[in-house]
Amino acid sequence: MKLGTVLLKTGLCAVFAAVSFVEVTLAQSVNNHVPVNQKRPGFNPAKIQDAANDAVKAFHTPGLAIGIVQDGDVKFVGGFGHRNIKQNKNVDGDTLFRIASTTKAFTSAALAILVDEGVIGWDDKVIDILPDFRMSDPWVTREFTIRDLLTHRSGLGRGAGDLMLWPEPSGFSREEIIYNLRYLKPVTSFRSQYAYDNLLYIVAGEVVAKASQMSWENYVQTRILDPLEMKCFSGEVAKPNLKNVAIPYGLIDDKIQSIPRNEIDGSITASAPAGGLVCNVRGMNTWMLTLLRGGMGPNGKRIFSETQRNEMWKSQTILSVSKSEKELDNTHFKTYALGWRKEDMHGYEVISHTGTLSGMQAYLSLVPELDLGVVILNNGSNYGARNSVMQTILKSFMGQDKKDWVDYYFSQQQKAAKEKGMSSKEVFAKGSGKISRPLTDYTGVYQDPWFGKIDVKQGAKGLRFRSYKSKNMTGTLEPFEHNTFIVRWDNRGFGADAYMRFESDFSGRIASITMRLVDPDADFSFDFQDLHFEPIEN
Repeated sequence: MKLGTVLLKTGLCAVFAAVSFVEVTLAQSVNNHVPVNQKRPGFNPAKIQDAANDAVKAFHTPGLAIGIVQDGDVKFVGGFGHRNIKQNKNVDGDTLFRIASTTKAFTSAALAILVDEGVIGWDDKVIDILPDFRMSDPWVTREFTIRDLLTHRSGLGRGAGDLMLWPEPSGFSREEIIYNLRYLKPVTSFRSQYAYDNLLYIVAGEVVAKASQMSWENYVQTRILDPLEMKCFSGEVAKPNLKNVAIPYGLIDDKIQSIPRNEIDGSITASAPAGGLVCNVRGMNTWMLTLLRGGMGPNGKRIFSETQRNEMWKSQTILSVSKSEKELDNTHFKTYALGWRKEDMHGYEVISHTGTLSGMQAYLSLVPELDLGVVILNNGSNYGARNSVMQTILKSFMGQDKKDWVDYYFSQQQKAAKEKGMSSKEVFAKGSGKISRPLTDYTGVYQDPWFGKIDVKQGAKGLRFRSYKSKNMTGTLEPFEHNTFIVRWDNRGFGADAYMRFESDFSGRIASITMRLVDPDADFSFDFQDLHFEPIEN
């Protein structure tokens, strides 16, 4: 790839001029087996290093870590770029990242251990374990199983209720999140369609807690992470363990800026069972070896049975295969299992999952037929970094390494931006900027059944939005058109400004508020479309 061209286009030469390869470990087997690159084609450390260095430069990603295991051994540990730009600290194999939704597999594994022990069954009813669990439909509530919690087929819309989890700290407890599920309206029938869901993994975490009589954090730490000797954390992280952590970053107003709300500060978050585990690539290598060995850790400790490993990888929900997946990966099927995605790639079955938070991303792929595992952790917000490096590595092992994947994803993103009529900035629809009523008509306290109270007050610079629960959700209402405003969030790192429409009743009084994302490509976890506020004070 012509990185000079990439940097010229991105305008980030100065920021990434110091990107360098920090650490690579090519480990021999403890049994003195022949190194993997002599046994099978495709393992090319130099190519991996080049792709990683190119990716951090091309995709506004300060740092990236890679782990590769094969044939029961760790084959690669690599750190690239910076974990902390301001302090000029590099990424290495021990750098802690938030692994986001790749945490879901640990929640599934915690349940699998309980199934192994006969404490629960995959098809046990959730309400029999958590009596306060309710969906909006009583029949769905009664039929909802532990398996259903993990398979994204509840009938709820994509990311429904995620505003109770993010932006952190959200202010909602897990008990409140579970209680508020009853107010979320389905958009399809139960078990009929796939729609990615985080809240039900919070419920799954509470199933673990109730069945084990200890918190999800303690159970995952003591039954998975500690026995495997992974220096990773499901709950609180003591200060001595916070010396080597990645700072989350994003491209905000054309500048690489930190995203403090998603920093690793050692605290427990409500979202943990869905996306809160903290780990490094050394620990994730151990996790991949355990999975590939059917639940047996590299230290000889069995965590769960091979039977339950296979159950976690069994297809449950059918996913669509995109045109690009067919063309690039020769994919014929794609499904969701229990905390994992499954698909075929060039004739190989691939078990994988991604994780995405603002400023933190993860990608883990397992290819059982090659006894191969690859994990990528990074502290940027552009998916191109993890995708391009993962494709580079997997294609090499599959004998399909004919494309420069960094260049491919960079070109695709540039093309998409051009087609959308923008470069790196959001483009908002243009209104007249004139509204229909005096500003005082819109002020008051409003409430949504699950998100709770907000207030709209008049300040020196116009109307202000404030959430009572989600303390980060504050912003200024910019007049757009008629009775519609755009909420410009104080925290510009959200990238999720929203339309806010006030509806009146027949008497002319404000009767409700609805909201929608301005940018349709913004993070789906900002599920403003699910909100319906009504006034409670005026």
